[in-house]
Amino acid sequence: MNGNDPIARLRIGLIGSGFIANFHLQALVSVRHVAVTGIYSPTAKNREALAAKANALELGPCRAFASLEAMLISGEVDAVWIGVPNFARLDTMREIHRLVTSRWAKLVGVACEKPLGRTLAEAREMLRLAEDAQLLHGYLENQVFSSAVQRGKDIVWRRAVPACGRPYLARAAEEHSGPHMPWFWQGRRQGGGVLSDMTCHSVEVGRFLLTKPGAPRSDLKLVSASATVGNLKWTRPEYVKRLKDMMGPEVDYASRPAEDFARGALTFLDPDGNEVMVEATNSWAYVGAGLRILIELLGPEYSMEFSSLNTGLKVFLSREVTGGQGEDLVEKQNAEQGLMPVVENEADIYGYVGENRHMVDAFRHRRQPIETFHDGVAVAEMLMALYRSAEIGRVITFPSPELESYVPRVARP
Repeated sequence: MNGNDPIARLRIGLIGSGFIANFHLQALVSVRHVAVTGIYSPTAKNREALAAKANALELGPCRAFASLEAMLISGEVDAVWIGVPNFARLDTMREIHRLVTSRWAKLVGVACEKPLGRTLAEAREMLRLAEDAQLLHGYLENQVFSSAVQRGKDIVWRRAVPACGRPYLARAAEEHSGPHMPWFWQGRRQGGGVLSDMTCHSVEVGRFLLTKPGAPRSDLKLVSASATVGNLKWTRPEYVKRLKDMMGPEVDYASRPAEDFARGALTFLDPDGNEVMVEATNSWAYVGAGLRILIELLGPEYSMEFSSLNTGLKVFLSREVTGGQGEDLVEKQNAEQGLMPVVENEADIYGYVGENRHMVDAFRHRRQPIETFHDGVAVAEMLMALYRSAEIGRVITFPSPELESYVPRVARP
């Protein structure tokens, strides 16, 4: 095989063994020409369990490594997926950079979960390190690769836009009742609250839908951002106590809360100078069946919409059906009785299958994916603008050099 031939089977090393790593394993079952050959996370029990799961799914042969360095220099991985918590991503990328540039590790590419950095400065450094190491880089924004988003965008731009003009408004919302792990709730470790955690999805899927197929994402010029954030649920005394009981005493929303509601609007100029907008609404204060994703695209004579809870499959369980709590029907499930929507293949519907298929194919053929660290930097800039707008109570206009060093108030010491 020469350097121009595709890699016959891309060998992936997963960095991190938590919630998102398990989603990637579920997704990779549906991807060809790939193997998960390595797992590293600091917790031995977790990395051993995830490696065993990869082998049980016949994605291996996979083994757990006691250190990141050991996995990277093993010669058993071609690319890595960074899925560690937000506060550990930059240090992880620095270690990848060190080993690749010193020629101890030979990698084709690196993919990183959202958000790329907790601040714009962190995201820019992630990009710099990847490019300095001459690595292909993919930004793991799953909603862009949802089959509904991909199919809907194709139909709108192929059938409606040539007749009536390009779309001008994308609306996106993601809401649930709160994250799984304590660090998500801690502003300094996560980088913020729900705006950092979930608005990153909404602004990027909106920007993607408004961008002409095949055009660079920079085809839309960001001109302004405005936002409002709030603490609607988890600062109430009864929920402060509940959160401590669930997540531990270090998550104290009486003294150090992060926002559980965020609403933002981003204005862009298209190549013809017309205004187009992305409107995002996100919360950790939604109690319904479970995780809810709403996406809309509006144009002069057309619209498209998607709701993750408008499923074709529903089950009804009467009050006589009892059992323990779980998430077997939908992510962030809030009930076990009644008429419940069932998201029958979450890994596919949320975009993880399409995302992994695309990243694997791009790295195998040694080309940049359609979502790169450049997009991760752009998302970080949008998020910082929204946080800044909410903090000072006015619209942020671009260019805005102050965002380069900006840290959201909730993430400051």
